[in-house]
Amino acid sequence: MIHCTATPEGRHITKDDIIRWHMSPVSEGGRGWDRLGYSDMIYLDGSLINLTPYNQDSKVDPWEITWGAKGINSLSRHIVYVGGLGLDPELELMSDDDLELVEFNDKYIPKDTRTPCQLDTMEIYVKYMIKRHPNILIAGHNHFSSKSCPSFDVTRWLRSIGILDKNIHIKR
Repeated sequence: MIHCTATPEGRHITKDDIIRWHMSPVSEGGRGWDRLGYSDMIYLDGSLINLTPYNQDSKVDPWEITWGAKGINSLSRHIVYVGGLGLDPELELMSDDDLELVEFNDKYIPKDTRTPCQLDTMEIYVKYMIKRHPNILIAGHNHFSSKSCPSFDVTRWLRSIGILDKNIHIKR
């Protein structure tokens, strides 16, 4: 399953940020989870980092489970790319001082912010996973939730890179 970090375009996010956001207590601004939501992450420069170790077999063992999408975590691995939000075009003409007064959630809208390097890495990653697991289905987080994550049309992108429909989870 493909996710985005839901962070503004170009903002550098690290493994430590993800750990803090997911595993810190709610009282400290985290989600209070006992594990991360993702298996792997693609940085802005296309670097791929493993967040939750897993073996390469087709079974998701209990120690490999991440909390990426409620209801299917025991069946899936989750990859996240850094980004996924762009400045709302209606705010682009505001001064920086005025923009600082706007709440975060009101400033940004879902946007495909994948860099060329992230696109390359994501394509290699998806094709590698299909090569290792020929019956795998690739999906976006929004295929299983009402969220806009990963902020792009996963089905259309997969088809554009030559992925067969048999490996694409079609949103219902």
